[in-house]
Amino acid sequence: MVGACESAYGCAYYNTISWRNETTPLPMENRPRAIFDRLFGDDGTTGAKARLVYRSVLDAVAQDVRRLRGKLAAADRGKIDQYLEAVRDVERRIQLAEAQGDRDRPQLAGPIGVPPTFSDYYKLMADLLVLAWQTDMTRVCTFQIGHEMSGRAYPEVGFGDAHHSVTHHQGDPEKIAKVIQINVFHTKMLAYYLDKLRSTPDGDGSLLDHALILYGGALSDGNQHLYTDLPLLLVAGAGAGIKGGRHVRYPRGTPMGNLLLTMLDKANVPYVDRLGDSTGRLELGSA
Repeated sequence: MVGACESAYGCAYYNTISWRNETTPLPMENRPRAIFDRLFGDDGTTGAKARLVYRSVLDAVAQDVRRLRGKLAAADRGKIDQYLEAVRDVERRIQLAEAQGDRDRPQLAGPIGVPPTFSDYYKLMADLLVLAWQTDMTRVCTFQIGHEMSGRAYPEVGFGDAHHSVTHHQGDPEKIAKVIQINVFHTKMLAYYLDKLRSTPDGDGSLLDHALILYGGALSDGNQHLYTDLPLLLVAGAGAGIKGGRHVRYPRGTPMGNLLLTMLDKANVPYVDRLGDSTGRLELGSA
């Protein structure tokens, strides 16, 4: 998070997209086990010794769950069972990732419990985001899929070129095709997350019905580092009252802050006059 990464910009700008104010980045967490412990366990229980003692948060509340189920109607018992199974599934996958990390990469001092395959890692983190919303531990989640100038490659798409290197394609059709493959791959990962939200009951609908999700990147053209005309996807549940299924092009120079300001209104956040370089609010249309 320290030092200068490019053009004298601090590395904090590369490693987080959530900020408390103009100068203070919010700390981010990329270790699934640490996130899980923050949601359901005590801080500092990520070590191997602690894991042997504290195998499952569900074991710790089993008696309370049995008492609660006895007081609920059949439909509510089904919701409890679905939620508990989701928690158990995340636990199993974290434990599997930890075992794989200890066995396959003992020479690395990296975080324990991070799956080596990006798609597995993404899905595990997405499931944790769903659980955080489902339990109402938070109302806001930010997931940075990759930081700027990332050297990450995605063997799942069939080649080992780093993402950043192929974005500087200089018109090479082969590199452009690879960039498109990576973008499609990322979008499929997003679809997994949205499907999990859609299949999770929440009140009179699903978690997706009660969510606003903004997906996109900081550049419209990585080859030229253009940060204008950003291609952004806004997924809005039925509760937001926004007309969907549209591609909207706003006037050139419209700040992205206008969209964020409008999203705050839709989320019923107390009125905010300005956010960043915003100049007003957007007309999103009514459903």
